[in-house]
Amino acid sequence: MTSEPSSLSARTEDHALTQVPLSERRSGWGLMTNTAGIASTLVQIAIAAGVTAIVGVGYGILAGVIVCVFGGVLGWLVGHVAYVSGTSSTVTARAYGLGSRGSALASAIFAFMILGFLALENALLYYGTLFMLGWAPTTLNAIVIYGVLTVIWVILTIYGMKIVQATSTILLIAFTALVIVMTVVAMVRSGVSVSDVLAAGPAVPGGDASANFGLVISMLAGSAGALALVDADFARYARSTRDVGILAVGGAIMIDIVVVIVGAFIVHASNPLVSEFLSTHPAEAASQIGESVADKMNWMIANNTGAYFIVLFGIFGFVLMYVAQAKAQVLNAYSGSLSLSNLVNGLTGRTPSRLSMVIVGNVIGLIMVAADILGFIASFLGILGVTTTSLAAVIIADFFIVRRRQPAVLADSEPVNWAGLISVVVAAVAGSVLSETGVTPLGFLVSLVIVLALYPPLRRILPGRSGGPSGPAAAAGSTPGATRITERTL
Repeated sequence: MTSEPSSLSARTEDHALTQVPLSERRSGWGLMTNTAGIASTLVQIAIAAGVTAIVGVGYGILAGVIVCVFGGVLGWLVGHVAYVSGTSSTVTARAYGLGSRGSALASAIFAFMILGFLALENALLYYGTLFMLGWAPTTLNAIVIYGVLTVIWVILTIYGMKIVQATSTILLIAFTALVIVMTVVAMVRSGVSVSDVLAAGPAVPGGDASANFGLVISMLAGSAGALALVDADFARYARSTRDVGILAVGGAIMIDIVVVIVGAFIVHASNPLVSEFLSTHPAEAASQIGESVADKMNWMIANNTGAYFIVLFGIFGFVLMYVAQAKAQVLNAYSGSLSLSNLVNGLTGRTPSRLSMVIVGNVIGLIMVAADILGFIASFLGILGVTTTSLAAVIIADFFIVRRRQPAVLADSEPVNWAGLISVVVAAVAGSVLSETGVTPLGFLVSLVIVLALYPPLRRILPGRSGGPSGPAAAAGSTPGATRITERTL
């Protein structure tokens, strides 16, 4: 009887700040349902639809393939380090790149990113629910809807990896089936053929595909960098580096190729039907949610895939919207709790319960919603590429270049790895400035190159304790069964 509470506690904590033992490692195919699940959301479909609207469907798919290769390799490399370490992305950054307290920067970046997505998806569900049910955006309705959503995410997240993966697997299968049905129905009802969609050019007035190609690469790369860090969170459960590759490449294919194609087909095939709805039901669309937010809802109908679902298929589209979002929200809340656990531990030395961090993460998400994150989505997505790529790059540079694949001892991590901290900050600032000033849209690529070029020599100048124990003996003192892990290489 006494073992059950202990087992429940272990599942709840889920190795948030410790290494995953070999006995709990999993198949890459099973882990891929998490990375593919978090990549297939309404936000990502909307981004994909925007990409094809800017440069056309053909160029949009080409951009997706390019970013898929970039994101898949980046996720595999970062994931391999987390697999060897057996820890989440932010805890891995303690030993590889930032130090125990310096990893608070990684946690802050990751938490801002993942909880921002949590808030954004919640907001889309809220407005979609108002639109479907014809409710006004009152304080009471907000409390009820956001309250119910938050309770669901907390319950599904607190029981650890097993429940998270089971939930993601079921909902990913349901989402895939439903979205295929919806795409076929939309094409049949609108009379748009496959060749019509594939031949569609830029929908933005005056759009120039070749001139805007770098822009859409940057748009897709923002999510690719974020997914690379999520890959690391799940790669700590991988059995081999091959399994890491499966989950990383599978997630990249989903977010950059499958979702781009799905977004293009849904939006381009549905545009005639949605345009007809807007022209014949403008008053109904506004009255369903209250005139004070009619402009926002008209924007949602015209630009958000979830609204397309509801306009086209009513309750069926409404269910699909929740299926798409629920699997991602569980994963967002899960990864967010890991980053917050490391943030608190790195700054204070205390070990918070993961349950408390799940709750805190959801509260932060609600605060972001209250700050109207929908109004800042462009800015939010704009900084993802440079910050997440910089963080991933310093982990990669430390493990593969500085340490030459020799594992670190987590307990020997220095408080602050100044070389890594400086490299990440310089790269993120430089990439952001170059992007915002219009010098180049590929700020994420600039950030990657800066970290890879700056960190190794800077680490020699500011060595810290990087020359500590290494090799199989150190690995055995770092990760249960790690001697076997380090024998496998890329």
